[in-house]
Amino acid sequence: MNDSTDPAIVTALLAVRDRAYAPYSHHPVGALVVSESGTRYAGANVEVAHYKGICAEASAITAMASAGERQLREVWVIGPGRHLCTPCGDCRQRIREFATPETRIRVVDGEGRLLKEYDMEALLPDSFGPENLSPEALHD
Repeated sequence: MNDSTDPAIVTALLAVRDRAYAPYSHHPVGALVVSESGTRYAGANVEVAHYKGICAEASAITAMASAGERQLREVWVIGPGRHLCTPCGDCRQRIREFATPETRIRVVDGEGRLLKEYDMEALLPDSFGPENLSPEALHD
């Protein structure tokens, strides 16, 4: 694992986390995804009164997909403190939809220091993905 992080990524993560809308949980989260083209897309969590808001990872992936890109090279997540703020189960599945075996998921602490790095298999072992719905897979 590389213990250093790109200062530009950290700056973007801190900025997007600071724009999170988290009036209920008071747990702001930021995410930044790097697409296959190298373009960076950021997203923050956005809560709503009925507690079914959108996670930061989902926000960033939605921005990427809305721009027409379909493959993740990297996913970065930052929470508010020193602890791991890993993607929730729903976001792990969202990441899986656009990930490759080479995709790296990195979680940093509230100041941007790398805490842990995952590949897709470590983040969501034995996952279900698009290939499981192919005609060949349905008839195996």
